[in-house]
Amino acid sequence: MLDKRKFYINGEWVSPAKTNDLDVVNPSTEEVCAVISLGSQEDTDAAVKAANDAFISWSETPREERIALIEKLADVYKARSAEMGEAISTEMGAPLSLAQTAQSGSGYAHIKNFIRAFKSFEFDRELGSHAPGDRILYEPVGVCGMITPWNWPMNQVTLKVIPAMAVGCTVVLKPSEIAPLSSLLFAEFVDEAGIPAGVFNLVNGDGMGVGTQLSGHQDVDMISFTGSTRAGIAISKNAADTVKRVSLELGGKGANIVFADADEKAVKRGVIQCMNNSGQSCNAPTRMLVERSIYDDAVKTAAEVAAGVAVGPASEEGRHIGPVVSELQFNKIQGLIQKGIDEGAKLIAGGVERPDGMENGYFVRPTVFADVTNEMTVAKEEIFGPVLSMIPFDSEEEAVKIANDTVYGLTNYVQTTDSAKARRVARRLRSGMVEMNGQMRGAGAPFGGYKQSGNGREGGVWGLEDFLEVKSVSGWGEE
Repeated sequence: MLDKRKFYINGEWVSPAKTNDLDVVNPSTEEVCAVISLGSQEDTDAAVKAANDAFISWSETPREERIALIEKLADVYKARSAEMGEAISTEMGAPLSLAQTAQSGSGYAHIKNFIRAFKSFEFDRELGSHAPGDRILYEPVGVCGMITPWNWPMNQVTLKVIPAMAVGCTVVLKPSEIAPLSSLLFAEFVDEAGIPAGVFNLVNGDGMGVGTQLSGHQDVDMISFTGSTRAGIAISKNAADTVKRVSLELGGKGANIVFADADEKAVKRGVIQCMNNSGQSCNAPTRMLVERSIYDDAVKTAAEVAAGVAVGPASEEGRHIGPVVSELQFNKIQGLIQKGIDEGAKLIAGGVERPDGMENGYFVRPTVFADVTNEMTVAKEEIFGPVLSMIPFDSEEEAVKIANDTVYGLTNYVQTTDSAKARRVARRLRSGMVEMNGQMRGAGAPFGGYKQSGNGREGGVWGLEDFLEVKSVSGWGEE
């Protein structure tokens, strides 16, 4: 068992001010794999002070020096990426193949994408030819508290930490206490890269403890949070007293609209994408809306595809899905699957209880419901497990109406070979992202949503702008 009780504060690994241990559980085995400490107010204050003390010197460090250090961090990350994959697989249950590629790889990719975006970013701009004496300056917002989730740990840590440090902010990171090992390893990377003391700090803790302390701290200028909408609301309320900036990337209930003229692989692709990462992705296409003329065939295909999705331990190589992250999450998903059955949705694949032959581990059957209506719980709530709801529609107008009939607005999906229809529907969908015909969005595209899916954008130029203040100056004159 790993002893990971220390925090990374002001460039050093330090013991917590008070003893408050928490076991980290391997979700494939239900066995304890590490022990961490949950921080106290004293630990949070120490980390915030270190970040504050480092802010002026870091923000005034020439941008070339800052980016050179981040390039060094990218090199360290790449060299140790296998370690990162193993940590992620152990802590949150992603199968090794997924953990070593998409999970670990997303962190490295984001670092490289931010370096590219940073090098062309103009921090000092003219207002316009009509006002030659006016200047627009982009400046770092200050000390940033960051609260990251367990489902894509390095994806979210790098989407926040890298752009913040690049533009001159200093950071206090609170990773998920359920899956903290990857973030602790990332802190080792930061230290090895030579990032100055106080620029990056890490304190483990839970939401009620360190999370609340950061979001309400008077010396924290910004909170960047990824997680549930419920927690995002609580953070926003707590942050309001200090009028700090709050950037939120929250839940989703993505609609995947499959028109009759979609390509032949659209339904299979949608089922697999929903099940990926054991369904633990906020942008998963968990509602499949299918045009009625092909609905019966789509239901048959979805059932067959889901039945063919293998489930197994994270420690094994392969294209299977692993467990969900925790007992709490397992029980929540089981309850929602039962709710779907009780409310009259037609269960065509999966169901409650673990897959056959699996007595230990938080494994969930890949589950598909047909004949769902948007009033059912399984169509409204973010389940965060391998559960798909299928809903028929009769017209383009009805499909858009059903897709938009949700409190969320993160990612929607459109499947049609009619490009004019695809563009038309994409414009009408109330979501921050739309993916069409299996085409992933490009590197550096903004990630974020409408409505209760949040209010910020991460990635690329937009990710840099999230951590910058805009200063308007008159009377600049010629240099």
